[in-house]
Amino acid sequence: MKRIEVVAGVIFWEDQVLCVQRPKNKLHYISEKFEFPGGKIEEGETKEEALHRELFEELNLATKIKSFFLTVVHEYPDFELTMHTFKCEVDSKELTLHEHVDQKWLKINELTALDWAAADIPIVDKLVLNE
Repeated sequence: MKRIEVVAGVIFWEDQVLCVQRPKNKLHYISEKFEFPGGKIEEGETKEEALHRELFEELNLATKIKSFFLTVVHEYPDFELTMHTFKCEVDSKELTLHEHVDQKWLKINELTALDWAAADIPIVDKLVLNE
């Protein structure tokens, strides 16, 4: 089975968290699901460098990485995903969607209302539990 290692940001602006929605995809289990933004780690990059790069490429967003949050290993039907998440902060909610179709800034207690990608659910659960 193919293994993919990625980083993702749990991005806070004041008391709200950024949630982004994936476009339609032939893989039904991630099509139009919400996720925490991020992407693949390129060779030679640290996790933090990859996260800064991905957030800038996907959202035109400069973030401050505050702390490591959680690593999730999830087996999808076609691949195994290892996702390292970090708590981040931004000074502004302004961003540009380059790869996603929608974005929402929600309070932690509102996160469970979204249709999340399966690998992101443990992150949502930990955020809600620790609130």
